[in-house]
Amino acid sequence: MKINVHASWEVNDYFHKLIQENLEKLQTFYEGIIYADVYLKNSDGEGIKDKTVEIKLGVPGPDLFAHESEDTLEKALAATTENLRRQLKKMKEKSKPY
Repeated sequence: MKINVHASWEVNDYFHKLIQENLEKLQTFYEGIIYADVYLKNSDGEGIKDKTVEIKLGVPGPDLFAHESEDTLEKALAATTENLRRQLKKMKEKSKPY
């Protein structure tokens, strides 16, 4: 799977590794993931949940998309990948022949 990280700042190695680990876990649920576009955003306001992670997964058929906002990027990444895990599981169940 090809991982593209988009942010308005330089993303450090720690966060690149964290993104890769979280997305590799998704491949245990569905091996057909082609690419992942990860968008990291920091709100200008001083809200409690001002860190946003958006992930678009390229899979056969319609692409999957999820986004979450939390007080840290780590929490937002975890919540977003959990959302995608549920979507992948649901997609896999629908594709099973009965």
